[in-house]
Amino acid sequence: MFDESLPRPARGAVLIELGKEDLELYGAKELQERIEALEAEISRTRSAIDSREARRSAADALFSFKSP
Repeated sequence: MFDESLPRPARGAVLIELGKEDLELYGAKELQERIEALEAEISRTRSAIDSREARRSAADALFSFKSP
């Protein structure tokens, strides 16, 4: 459970820490699993971008007042 009394990490802080991790500590199988997890996160992030762009396009279409 998340402790509300602790400060929330800054946006992107986890990603920065992930990039600093020493990969020498991992075996080949663990590194492959890490790649698979990162690729899944990339896919999730791309889906979020697509969703936001679709909502933005829908809003732009709804609120554009172009004359015929």
